[in-house]
Amino acid sequence: MLFNKKGAENTEQVVELALQRADELRKEYLVVASNTGDTAARFVDKGKEVVCVTHHVGFRNPGEDEMGAEMRQWLQDRGVKVLTTTHLLAGVDRSLRFKFQGVYPAEIISATLRMLGQGVKVCVEISGMALDAGLIPYGREIITVGGSGRGADAAAVLVPAHSNYFFDTEIKEIICMPRDKK
Repeated sequence: MLFNKKGAENTEQVVELALQRADELRKEYLVVASNTGDTAARFVDKGKEVVCVTHHVGFRNPGEDEMGAEMRQWLQDRGVKVLTTTHLLAGVDRSLRFKFQGVYPAEIISATLRMLGQGVKVCVEISGMALDAGLIPYGREIITVGGSGRGADAAAVLVPAHSNYFFDTEIKEIICMPRDKK
């Protein structure tokens, strides 16, 4: 499925498509990017193991967690595993760019994946983060959902790899993504 443009207006359809494909492929694990928890909440009670990957604390403003404590608790009470940690394709490389205005390997990887759209890049990134945290099993196909800012506009079927073997990640299918990336 190709959406005309990127953005949160695609979220409901992404949720439907991701769940439909998960059922068709009998996939039980969903890894969902959700900074505030709103997108992840749409996957609650759908019969899947849900891992919600958020921005790290301080992503927007120093010391700020974009997901409120009430939402985090609400998700966890419903069995959602919430992962808040450093981004796989940012971290220290981003701090070097901010400090020295250079370009570093992880950012080149990010820019390359963004050729398929920010949401697809997020799908790849968060799946590796969830695997590294031990929240999903190694070597299994999963469904992953990402977006370009707020909401969701991309979903994929992939087999994530640990960060130290990042290039072993296998993108099996892109379920949906925006046609217009800008």
